[in-house]
Amino acid sequence: MNLRTPKAARWRRPLVLWPVAGLVLVLVAVGLWAFQPWRLFTTRTVEEAPPVAASAPTAPDEESRGDGGSGDEAGAADGGQAADAGPVVLAEGEFVSQEHDTSGTVTVLELADGSRHVRLTDLATSDGPDLHVWITDQEAGGDWFKYRDGRHVALGELKGTHGSANYAIPADADLSGMTSVVIWCDRFSVAFGSAPVEL
Repeated sequence: MNLRTPKAARWRRPLVLWPVAGLVLVLVAVGLWAFQPWRLFTTRTVEEAPPVAASAPTAPDEESRGDGGSGDEAGAADGGQAADAGPVVLAEGEFVSQEHDTSGTVTVLELADGSRHVRLTDLATSDGPDLHVWITDQEAGGDWFKYRDGRHVALGELKGTHGSANYAIPADADLSGMTSVVIWCDRFSVAFGSAPVEL
């Protein structure tokens, strides 16, 4: 009596495993793309100087119109004062941790040229996929997911997990009622950390 498995049957069983192995590989690849687990061990440090106002064009001075030099001196003095005007602090707050440990200071600034910026100073947070900086009308802290439900102004991708960086606020952005600056993971709709700012 021949108890050996027929040759055709021996080949059939491994072939059934190929679709399962392919599905597992696809799931692993998608998981790696979505979660990017290696970012738990990576950091990005950036050190930007505080933002400065763009230099405004100067009007022709009195001397260039042939009216003498006194106007030139006054214009120079006025221009010097405008250039030296420091930023106005509109709001400031400290980060509180949410999904990931996050620390540092957030300052909302208005420069002499009217431009507004969010400055993150001494930031320390985790790396992650698809991280952005938002100003929102939701309170800092608490539920990780709530920030998408309210109104927000997107300021761009997070430049670095550590250090200090500036984020320009769009000129037409309405900041009334905004109460927090958030480091937001757009892929998973969670806040890494947030800071209270009253605008």
